[in-house]
Amino acid sequence: MAEVVLFHHVQGLTDGMQAFAEGLRSGGHTVHTPDLFDGEQPASIEAGVAFVRGIDDEVLDGRADRAVADLPAGLVYAGFSYGAATAQRLAQTRPGARGALLYESCIPLTGDWAFGPWPDGVPVQVHGMDQDPFFALEGDLDAARELVGTLGPDLAELFLYPGDRHLFADSSLPSYDADAAALVVQRSRGFLDRVG
Repeated sequence: MAEVVLFHHVQGLTDGMQAFAEGLRSGGHTVHTPDLFDGEQPASIEAGVAFVRGIDDEVLDGRADRAVADLPAGLVYAGFSYGAATAQRLAQTRPGARGALLYESCIPLTGDWAFGPWPDGVPVQVHGMDQDPFFALEGDLDAARELVGTLGPDLAELFLYPGDRHLFADSSLPSYDADAAALVVQRSRGFLDRVG
C-alpha cells in the first residue's frame, strides 16, 4: 500500500478534503493531510487567494517541508489546485518520490515557475475539468499535456472531466460533482495500488 501526503486547496483543510482523503484510505492507503493554513478556511476561492497572498510563499513552503520532514522518502505527493503546486514541487525536488497526484493544477516543466526536470521513473496523474476557468483556461491543462507528452503514457496520465467547476471533488463545497469525484477517487486508488 502507498503512503500519501495530500495538500489542501486555497479554502483550507475542509471537511470535503478530509472526506476525499478518507476515500483514498478506504483502499488501504495511508494518507496524511497537513493543514498549512493553521485551521483557517477561507469562504471562497477569491478569499483563499487573498489569504495566501497575505502569507509569504517561503512561510507556506516551510510549513509544507516541515509536514513531510519526518515522513519516509517514498511518498506519493498529492494536492488540489494550490496544494497541487506544493505536491508537484515536492515530487520533483524531494528525493525518493513514488508518484504524484495533481488535481486541478499543473506547473510547466520549463519557465519561471518550473521546479526543474521531472524525476526519472516517477509516475503522475493529473485530473481536472475540461472547461474549469482556473485549470483549463489559465495554462495548467497545457502544462499537463506537455508533462504527459514528455513522460509518455507509461508514466503520465491526464484525466479530463466534462464541466467548468473548480474544486469539484470537495464534497463540502457548492462546486462538488459527485459523479466526477467518484471517478477521481477510483482512478487515484488505482494509481496508488500500482505504485504502492
